[in-house]
Amino acid sequence: MTRQPINPPSVRKPFGQYNHGLLIAEPGALLVTSGQLGISPDDTIPADITAQAELCFQAIGAILAEAGMDFADVIRIGGFVTKREDFPAYMAVRDRYIRDPKPVSTLLIVNGFTRPEFLVEVEVTAVKTPM
Repeated sequence: MTRQPINPPSVRKPFGQYNHGLLIAEPGALLVTSGQLGISPDDTIPADITAQAELCFQAIGAILAEAGMDFADVIRIGGFVTKREDFPAYMAVRDRYIRDPKPVSTLLIVNGFTRPEFLVEVEVTAVKTPM
């Protein structure tokens, strides 16, 4: 699959490990995930952002695998955290999972989720071209 990073010189360089745009030049299988929360299969919810973010990305990895994909197929990440000070910890976890070319990425600070103990939610879009 051809994925071309789009970072025009007329737009400020990305703040972190992402591209402003990612052009997908060929058709392929599209996977869009629901937002994944920092909760384990046994309903355990860690108290810290790093552990919750790790669970989010592990869940996304399992969804990708079930679809015959992996993190190299991710073209967009949407992240949501409840505290501005959790931004660096979330980004550190996210950056361990992203692959080149870097996906496009959005991070929002939100007021909260369905339960107050949730600190982060992550969703992705992935594309895989037929072999």
